[in-house]
Amino acid sequence: MSDLRSVSSNPHVRAKTTTSNIMFWVIIALLPAAGYGVYNFGLDALIILLLSVASCVLSEFIYEKLMHKPITIGDLSAVVTGLLLGMNLPSTVPFWIPILGGIFSIILVKQLFGGLGQNFMNPALGGRCFLVISFPALMTNFVTDTYTGATPLANLKNGVEVNVMDMLIGRTGGTIGETSMLCIAIGAMILFAIGVIDYVIPFTYIITFAIFVGLFGGYGFNWSYISAHLAGGGLMLGAFFMATDYVTCPITPKGRVIYGFILGLLTGIFRIFGANAEGVSFAIVIGNLLVPLIEKVTIPRAFGIRKAAKKEAK
Repeated sequence: MSDLRSVSSNPHVRAKTTTSNIMFWVIIALLPAAGYGVYNFGLDALIILLLSVASCVLSEFIYEKLMHKPITIGDLSAVVTGLLLGMNLPSTVPFWIPILGGIFSIILVKQLFGGLGQNFMNPALGGRCFLVISFPALMTNFVTDTYTGATPLANLKNGVEVNVMDMLIGRTGGTIGETSMLCIAIGAMILFAIGVIDYVIPFTYIITFAIFVGLFGGYGFNWSYISAHLAGGGLMLGAFFMATDYVTCPITPKGRVIYGFILGLLTGIFRIFGANAEGVSFAIVIGNLLVPLIEKVTIPRAFGIRKAAKKEAK
């Protein structure tokens, strides 16, 4: 008798793509924006990025070692978290800020909820929100030797004209990884090309936000004003690299559209009506918290479930 037949648990068809492979390509895609951030803000930016990555990797290793869990730093997810966290920090923060943020992101947001695949929000954004709430003065100080004025988003909020071309290239103040829309777009195209992300969430997010700004921004559908909002702040970085996080975004097709719509709506509300000029981080974190509800109302019904329910009711 042939011994080719065997019984095993599902799934029976497995993809060749691994977590480490996906994270590797995310890192590659983030390098243009991270590299430009270092070019833009200098050595301090590089040190902050390295400290953030090292803090996340060491936090994961030490926690898993102490808890006698399998060591998972080889999947590169901690590296991605550290890189994203560092790119969401100003280059002016003290060096202990990325260390504290990395510990919070990995231990409190990721590991205490079961590790990769169990975290309820994006770890990097969870860490950034924690730092913004705890140290607002440090996290909103964008004054460097190169850029001494307010950020473009702050100028927009105050009615000051901004140079959209500078924002596209990245010749502006801001966090390390958010300034160059061009570099972020290059990274996003890499992820689209190899199929790591699809267009539904980021495009729904961006289009919803653009429409909201046109309706409530006070300038109508002025392309210069809307494009400045799109190019400014962490919108593009958040839309392509954090809103699309596999763990914290919906898996249902309708849910992904609703999720993108909610993110665009919340970001617009925070930017136009909020006290702060930015709003991407808190919008995505709130969206992450709503994902279980979104999936509950959008998950397809199994064939025959509704009829069976009616028969039981009778």
